[in-house]
Amino acid sequence: TNDDVCFVGIGAPSLACNLARLTHAPGITLIYESGTIGTKPDVLPLSIGDPELCETALCTVSVPEMFASWLQGGRITVGFLGGAQLDRFANINSSVIGSYARPKVRLPGGGGAPEIAAHCRQTYVVMPQSRRSFVETVDFVTSFGYGAGGDHRERLGLRTRGPT
Repeated sequence: TNDDVCFVGIGAPSLACNLARLTHAPGITLIYESGTIGTKPDVLPLSIGDPELCETALCTVSVPEMFASWLQGGRITVGFLGGAQLDRFANINSSVIGSYARPKVRLPGGGGAPEIAAHCRQTYVVMPQSRRSFVETVDFVTSFGYGAGGDHRERLGLRTRGPT
């Protein structure tokens, strides 16, 4: 919505959030992991280090401040994430396909995604779905959704709503 403070991932999450900003939610505050706050990119950023983010931000803070003060401080209402695999309990894998010790494919990893999944009041997962990406159980839990289901999130002390 217009009042949301949104922690944005690169790729499809960035596309979704910027489309919202350009259509129905012009007042949304977009925040990227690199520390940019109130970003309004004219072109989609290629990474969190894309100069377009700093050039169009209201301000830029350090990454430690972004995570400690903004994210862990409860100031982010919505997080948008993607990944290589998603399971029925909304656990996300963006680390490896196959076993961690001997992966078939090594992926970019989580970056800030595990913190986003844990600390944003609500998280949306935006990714293409196929038999390869929507799996029974992810090969590696990079970002915790609902673990094994039920009250697993609450038992771990996570007070946020979790993925939608």
